[in-house]
Amino acid sequence: MERRAFIASLPSARVLGASDRIRVGLIGSGPRGQYLLKELLKTGAAECVAVCDVYDVRRAQGRQIAGPGAEEYLDHKQVVARNDIDAVIVATPDHWHAAITVDALNAGKDVYVEKPMVHFPKDGQAIVRAVRANKRILQVGTQGRGLQQFVEPKTRFIDSGIIGKVGMVRTWYTSNSGYVQQAPAGMERKPEGLDWERWLGSARHVPWDPGIYFSPYKWLHYDGGMIMGIGIHVVDSAHHWLNLKAPSAAVAMGGIYHYKDRDTPDVISFLLEYPQGLVVSFAAECLSAPGVRTSAGVEARGTGGVVYTERYQQGPGAFRFIPNSKTTQAPPAEGPGVPASAAVILQDWIDCIRYRKRAICNEEAAYYSTMACFMAAEAYKTKTRVEWNRAWDLPA
Repeated sequence: MERRAFIASLPSARVLGASDRIRVGLIGSGPRGQYLLKELLKTGAAECVAVCDVYDVRRAQGRQIAGPGAEEYLDHKQVVARNDIDAVIVATPDHWHAAITVDALNAGKDVYVEKPMVHFPKDGQAIVRAVRANKRILQVGTQGRGLQQFVEPKTRFIDSGIIGKVGMVRTWYTSNSGYVQQAPAGMERKPEGLDWERWLGSARHVPWDPGIYFSPYKWLHYDGGMIMGIGIHVVDSAHHWLNLKAPSAAVAMGGIYHYKDRDTPDVISFLLEYPQGLVVSFAAECLSAPGVRTSAGVEARGTGGVVYTERYQQGPGAFRFIPNSKTTQAPPAEGPGVPASAAVILQDWIDCIRYRKRAICNEEAAYYSTMACFMAAEAYKTKTRVEWNRAWDLPA
């Protein structure tokens, strides 16, 4: 069915009562989708009534988590067409995010979509238009906006003005080499219950490849690698801290220096320049030996001091403030961190659905942090300085 005809045929959204449990459909029941579903159900405020995936094994796994009342689907359009579903989680590979999210929004569903929201400006603009036109709630899965180790230093040292004028924000991600999921043994031939053509969707069509299916992260046609998939987390945290929107320019360098089984870089560094007069840097690699602690974080340097947060550190010392003793009377400080889980932003999403509030990582916030990473990706691919194009602006 053509998309216009599909949208026109949809029923209106269900009206939620104050005590109603929110009825959710899961679209994309791989490891990430199953994790999100488990975290969502822990809130006690939602139930999952539909599980959609191109692979029957993963559909069954998702339904087992959801409970016996959930139905299985191959086609996401059947899920969003149900008038008894209030919201959907989109946890598919990246190249499906935009189409499914727009379909769901136009069907009157509120949406939680995994990061990155999109890969390209036109897709992000389409999502923003759909949110506005349908008056829906959208949450994007960059968890930093809900983690104590990011929220508390923002409030105490940045929003308060103690940090002073910020000129540089440093962000980073250092992974062990196990970040990429390996294909299980016996997957050389496509499983009978896996619809490979549907998985590929509008992306480049290739014969069955278990390396692509289990690790789309390595391939630019299906994922954004460390720039879009990892950089978005800490770049979004920098945006959150300083209320940033569009960068004015981006430059990048890096390459495939070790792993030769991919076309996304295993070492990357980029700089983002902002019209407010500051630079955000990002550096990442996935060459470290297995067992080396994964590290990711954000450090803001201002005239009044430095704020440093380690994303994955729990307990004391996850964030620190080091004052400039010549310009500020504030004492040094540090504070705890919490696990980098999706629980907080899923709860925020649920609360926003019920009370019709904007989510902490809403469509506009996510659009600009995603476009920052898009510009960095373009700079890497073209080996040029990429400047913001006014065609990428969001309408007021």
